[in-house]
Amino acid sequence: MSFNATLAAGATSLYDTLYGNTDLASLNWLERQWVAWYIWIGNPVIATGLASFLLHEIVYFGRCIPWIIIDAIPYFRKWKLQPAKVPTAQEQWECTKQVLFSHFTIELPAIWLFHPLAEAIGMSTYQVPLPSWQTMLPQIAFCFIFEDFFHFVAHQALHTGPLYKHIHKIHHKYSAPFGLAAEYAHPAEVFILGTGTIAGPLLYCYFMRDLHIFTVYVWITLRLFQAIDAHSGYDFPWSLQHILPFWSGAEHHDFHHMAFTNNFSTSFRWWDRIFGTDDKYREYRARVAAMKAKSASPKEFIEAEKRLMEEVEREGLVAEAEAESGGKRKSS
Repeated sequence: MSFNATLAAGATSLYDTLYGNTDLASLNWLERQWVAWYIWIGNPVIATGLASFLLHEIVYFGRCIPWIIIDAIPYFRKWKLQPAKVPTAQEQWECTKQVLFSHFTIELPAIWLFHPLAEAIGMSTYQVPLPSWQTMLPQIAFCFIFEDFFHFVAHQALHTGPLYKHIHKIHHKYSAPFGLAAEYAHPAEVFILGTGTIAGPLLYCYFMRDLHIFTVYVWITLRLFQAIDAHSGYDFPWSLQHILPFWSGAEHHDFHHMAFTNNFSTSFRWWDRIFGTDDKYREYRARVAAMKAKSASPKEFIEAEKRLMEEVEREGLVAEAEAESGGKRKSS
């Protein structure tokens, strides 16, 4: 988008209002595009709301596409955590419809209302220059840590009685999740768990009065990548949890869907470890490691692991029934 062309289209008065004191020559390419977007749309409120929603949709479905392709290629099955359960095209389409419904009924209004509220407590939107990575890094770290703990608490609440039966049960439709299923959930759950994603930036902005929506966009992009990858169903040797041991990743969250219990956090493993809500998961990983050591051949190990998965899933169905009926069960 050409900034000069935008001005030539008759937006000079808006430019004077928003950027009259800005030295364009000092801006980098991205910052000039940022200015051009706001001038082109012609209304800062609409420009920010539209950019926010488009970012969410493009990042979400853009990140899902590689996982859809991977699911369609048998070569990648050796890295799939539950290789016998590959989503069908029909399942992916049904999932997509529910996700789009939530996006337009819950997330669109929330996204559109977020920035006026955040601006009211000090967040910048159209302003340039954009924040440096040194400024953004601690802000994004705060958002990750806040959201992870919020999700840890709220997710466990969603596994109890009526909240599970009437809300969270939809998300557990797939015992072997896939990328698109990251936001496959009841609209109420989208609102509840989504609160953790937007409350972090709001709290930071309220107390620090120093936050730019560009930082929020980086945070949302990383959060969507985390959620989709955690639901991908694949554990590659280069997956992030093998580099950062405290990162959860697909290997951690896939167990939650398979066994129904344990592993309630999103990004990190520490809350589950501290509160003991990863006991069954750690027992499962230990049994897998023991079977691998004892198996005489890869085929024998695959068969043994398959039987163990079936056992864990049966136990998970029992735990799910107890949660749905309001019964009490440790770590559920």
